[in-house]
Amino acid sequence: MRRQHKRTQIRSKAERDRGVATVDRTDASLAERLAAHEDALPCRAGTAPVTAAKTLHLLGESVHPLGPTGREVVRDWLAGDLPRTEAVELARATETEFALAAYVETHDPLPAARDAVEDALAVRGEADPLEEARPDAVDLL
Repeated sequence: MRRQHKRTQIRSKAERDRGVATVDRTDASLAERLAAHEDALPCRAGTAPVTAAKTLHLLGESVHPLGPTGREVVRDWLAGDLPRTEAVELARATETEFALAAYVETHDPLPAARDAVEDALAVRGEADPLEEARPDAVDLL
């Protein structure tokens, strides 16, 4: 008979194969809930970082690559008040950062898509999964 660590338990194959239990307010999977927003969300396997940032923006996350002044410059460029080359220079941004900033300014988040992922991203229960990673107040002194 094999010795087992006191914290482990003997489980049947059926118990091991069940996976992680989740609690969800809907009967549909996350993929099914987001299917209605598939055309608006730029999601594909092997997604480029900018595409991922666009997706996060559409799901309600703040991903703006520029500060307040840079955002104002992008708005001025979008309004036709500045040529692009001048706007990129004034914003002190790379071409990629400027393009992402323009996307963020011209595309509003999708509230229904955000709501669809809300349950999947929520921390369940009172336990903080990052509690052990943060120092106690006395550790900072």
